[in-house]
Amino acid sequence: MIVFRLSKSVYANDLSGRGAEKAGGRWNSKGTAMVYTSESRALCTTEIAVHTPLGILPLDYVIIAIEIPKTMVIQELQAEELPEDWKSLPHSHSTQELGDTFITTEKYAVLRVPSAVVQGEFNYLLNPAHRDFKKIKVKLIEPFDFDERLFIK
Repeated sequence: MIVFRLSKSVYANDLSGRGAEKAGGRWNSKGTAMVYTSESRALCTTEIAVHTPLGILPLDYVIIAIEIPKTMVIQELQAEELPEDWKSLPHSHSTQELGDTFITTEKYAVLRVPSAVVQGEFNYLLNPAHRDFKKIKVKLIEPFDFDERLFIK
């Protein structure tokens, strides 16, 4: 399975999860390393767009195609299993607890979660501390230009 990640070019080869560890996110608390990926380039683009202030065009990005081996077991969370506030803004602590537990239990290297941005789409969270993480490989890194109509009034 191929998943995608958009990143500033300087971080193209960094799958340590340090960015999410520093900032925290919907699925992880500050201090918990996690790599966020999406099932499509379009979902990656949308995820960046909703986190970028209007009027600012993201520059110097790359798209990274990451291969998760077909043999790897992926933990899945369905929307109906999640707390009522899972899509809230700002993101809730309840989803961070779910993601932190995924990381600390180290049972799976990958967690599939529904996108809060695009209904019916999914993000894949990677655990860089998991013993099988090394089996997940970067397959492609190429420059990515955002369509300015998504960001400029």
